[in-house]
Parts: sequence; structure tokens; C-alpha cells
Amino acid sequence: MRSLSSRLLTATFAALSSATLALAVPGAPANADPGVAVSPGMQIIQDSNVCTLGYVDPALRVAFTAGHCRGSGPVTDTNGQVIGNMATYRDNTPDGATVTTDQTIQDYEAIVLADNVAVNNILPNGKPLQSQPGRVAQPGEAVCHFGIMTGETCGSIDRVNDGWFTMANGVASQKGDSGGPVYVLDGDHAVVIGLFNCTWGTFPAAVSWQAAGDQIREDVGVVSNVSVNQRAQLLGAH
Repeated sequence: MRSLSSRLLTATFAALSSATLALAVPGAPANADPGVAVSPGMQIIQDSNVCTLGYVDPALRVAFTAGHCRGSGPVTDTNGQVIGNMATYRDNTPDGATVTTDQTIQDYEAIVLADNVAVNNILPNGKPLQSQPGRVAQPGEAVCHFGIMTGETCGSIDRVNDGWFTMANGVASQKGDSGGPVYVLDGDHAVVIGLFNCTWGTFPAAVSWQAAGDQIREDVGVVSNVSVNQRAQLLGAH
């Protein structure tokens, strides 16, 4: 599933892969008030959907949340200030209260951020959230999740499925936590491994960050009209 405006710009998602990839996205609104801060774990609103922002790339000024958080207009913060605009998404989250472990779940939204917002990758716990190519969830490993309703809760990976995984032993969620970052702690920083999806039965679940990157590459392909200077700069940034 795709949502692409006729007004396109090119942004490179080097953080999602060891290769240089480009995404065609609609131009971000330029009417965000100066000083509006954008960071992982903040509340975002799209139409009536209230969610949590997941991964944020300060260099490329792109952010991610859950695809089922999408709306028809710009993305705003809790005060109604515009922070960006949806670029593309996937969402096949099953309807109903149950899902089978052999089902594939795809649930991401890419947001191109407005030119005049302040962007950082610092989680509410004070640690920078980084993307590490090839890093995937492993059953039994310690994991944390941040949502605007529950804050930071930690536990362990329960089961890894097709593009998504479940968590247990302390990870909690409520409505509004969707799209929030799921990460492992690594010394003085955190590494993103997922975006929060929902709770299936009693198990909080997230879509895989690695799988979301693969889906973005499928959706938009490689765009070749990135300048040599921009490509070199972006490669050097990661």
C-alpha cells in the first residue's frame, strides 16, 4: 500500500541499510512554529489518531511511526503544531482480537519533517536512539518500549514471527502507544528493533524495524536523481 503526492522530493534512507536508498516523499509543510521539537517517543496526532513517534533521523529529517496511525492531513504535535507530512505507509494489521503466528504484519508510516522544526534522536530516558543495519529481535533478549501512555516499560522478546514479534515479562501498552520505539539498551545508547503495533491477546507486539526497511525499499525502489554531493554527504553521515 502506498501514498505518494505528486509533489516529490528525494530523501535517502542510509540508516535503514548498508546501501544508499532513496525515497520519494511529498514536500513537508513549512508552517511549523520555530522551536517545535521532534524526537522519538513524542505524541503525534493525525486527524483523530493519537500515537507515539518511533524512530527519528536528525540528519535526514525523517521520522517513523505505525502505519495505522496515518491520517488525511499533516502530522501535528500535542499542541496542534505541524511537524511534517506523511510520505508513504503500509498497514495490513488484522481486524479483530486475534492473529496467528504465521501471519505477516506490516505497519509503518514514514514522515518527512518540516524544514523549521528542531529534530533530535534522544529518547525520553535521555539515551540516543540509533539504527543499526541488520539488527533484528532475538527471542529471550531484553527489550524496552516507550509509549506516550505507559512511558518506558521493559521485558523480553517472547516470539519472533513473520515481520513482527511479541514481548512479555513487563512490557506494557495502552491505546496511544502505537508507533512508539521498541529498542534494546546498549551502554550509553539504544538500538531500535521495532515499531509498536498493538497487543495480541496478552502479548504486546511490534513490527520489525528490519522488515520495515525492506518494505520501504520495495515500495519506492532506488531513485537515481540524488546529486553526487548529497549522496556522498549522506553516506558519510552513517
